[in-house]
Amino acid sequence: MNHLPRKDHHESGKRPGGTFILAAALWVLLPLLATVSLSGEPKNVAKRYRNEPIRPIPAIVDVDRRKAALGRRLFHDPRLSHDNTVSCARCHPLKRGGTDGLPRSVGIKGTLGDINTPTVLNSSLNIAQFWDGRAATLEEQIDGPVHNPKEMGSNWKEIVSKLSRDKEYHRLFEELYDTGINAANIKDAIATFERTLLTPDSRFDRFLHGDEQAITDDEKKGYLLFKSYGCASCHQGMAVGGNMYEKMGIVQGYFAERGNITRADYGRFNVTGLKEHRFEFKVPGLRNVELTAPYFHDGAVPTLEEAVSKMAYYQLGREIPPRDRDLIVKFLKTLTGRLPETSP
Repeated sequence: MNHLPRKDHHESGKRPGGTFILAAALWVLLPLLATVSLSGEPKNVAKRYRNEPIRPIPAIVDVDRRKAALGRRLFHDPRLSHDNTVSCARCHPLKRGGTDGLPRSVGIKGTLGDINTPTVLNSSLNIAQFWDGRAATLEEQIDGPVHNPKEMGSNWKEIVSKLSRDKEYHRLFEELYDTGINAANIKDAIATFERTLLTPDSRFDRFLHGDEQAITDDEKKGYLLFKSYGCASCHQGMAVGGNMYEKMGIVQGYFAERGNITRADYGRFNVTGLKEHRFEFKVPGLRNVELTAPYFHDGAVPTLEEAVSKMAYYQLGREIPPRDRDLIVKFLKTLTGRLPETSP
């Protein structure tokens, strides 16, 4: 996986801001330390880009394609929810960048969720799943929405019972799994499919491979600004993020200014119970970011321009000039890659 093992900030007694400042100075080392578990990684990335903080996404991932096809079918099947109305694809529509475009998703019986739904695209590149990182794997993540009464509101006994009555599912599971239809095999198939949801071949990836014409001069300037402002200290690697945790509001108090703090706002604290993890979240990946509005864990920001400005203010303590902001946004739009097929 293209992420660095990360100790929480306070294990070393350092304040989050101190960690951030050190990271800003060392971002150029990150790609040299990263490892890759995906196949298809180019062997000869252009030498002039080998020390860049962002790495290209490989075109191929090595999975069992038959299990992935079964997982695709399950991903789009609303029978995984209690009332047969909500599938994984409802909150993660692939044709919309892997997220539904709502501040908070709507589950069974029209129930509103607690937090913004992150994209499922490139989720296999994340250090962990969910904003607070409470699931270590894609398989473990699936338990969350299945059991959440505000999402699918179901359980595995109910789901296995429903799917076992489907002759086609029965045949497919018997062919692919010795133990047939059960919770572990359902999760394995869905997670296998989700590992195929990479979005390679963005214009920026082609630029990293040496195609100078893949992005414009303005987009190149935006990339330089992205690095010089310090954005790359948290947003790097294949996913351009997703591989570390950081406090929301390092320099300026995001929650103090926003107000109306909810349990979901406490982030990693809800997982670890450690006071120093309050308001910490997994840094979101920026691949396909132009498609995944609204932004932040609370879905409070509707545009990419506003997101860049707020990040500069709350995380860096800087008022970013409109010209610089617009150039950074132009760069961010080069991160949109080849989207996966959207049909079930």
